[in-house]
Amino acid sequence: MTLRPARPEDASSLAALSLEVWIGTYLRRGINAHFADYVLSEFTPARLEALIDAPDQNIIVSQNQDGIDGYIRVSRRCPDPLAGDHQTEIATLYVQPRHHGKGIGRALLLAGMRAAQEAGAASVWLTTNSENAPAVAFYLAQGFERIGITQFCIEDQAYQNDVFARALAP
Repeated sequence: MTLRPARPEDASSLAALSLEVWIGTYLRRGINAHFADYVLSEFTPARLEALIDAPDQNIIVSQNQDGIDGYIRVSRRCPDPLAGDHQTEIATLYVQPRHHGKGIGRALLLAGMRAAQEAGAASVWLTTNSENAPAVAFYLAQGFERIGITQFCIEDQAYQNDVFARALAP
């Protein structure tokens, strides 16, 4: 596993990986237009390339000999949805399901937190779907604390998300 900063030419790989992880995680009983329209508009190569180029975004990829198998996106100047005490978000942490259990997620998370700390962050925050038990367990095992609940909205529908935060070592 090699960790490196994302490059613009990674955008299509990141879009494909995002689609795979999001659909596999959240659409367990079939795909309807509501969700299909969301993922096809959210995870495009153009959108991912814009995020790679954005100054307040830091995307780190995990690459094996065949290609990218995971990535983390850290967003600066992004207050948490509760009290706004935490300003740096772990916006995305995706690892291809076939690569779970190999330490990729943990390595990406550590690299993302290190990058946040180097950029001056004292803490990081993130959300995950409250029903995503493997993700909740992962973040708790990595020292994150559940600090509240928010809603993830797609159009007029809301889905409960847990909000987690973790202080970064001084």
